[in-house]
Amino acid sequence: MNAAPLLTRQQAAASLGVSLRTIDNLATSGDLPTIRIGAAVRIRPSALEYFCEAHESRKPRRQGKARLAKSPS
Repeated sequence: MNAAPLLTRQQAAASLGVSLRTIDNLATSGDLPTIRIGAAVRIRPSALEYFCEAHESRKPRRQGKARLAKSPS
């Protein structure tokens, strides 16, 4: 069993910098796995890390047009 303490929905929201409603929507859609203990909902820190890694943008940076140096005349 993982020794890391489980997070509340509020702690998960604060950790990601999103609203509680966003955490609830992610949990409802299944994008963010949760654990129910009675009426309490908890989230593993590893689930947040996995979510962030899965949604990390890996697009290459746009490069502007290369400027040609003027040659001395």
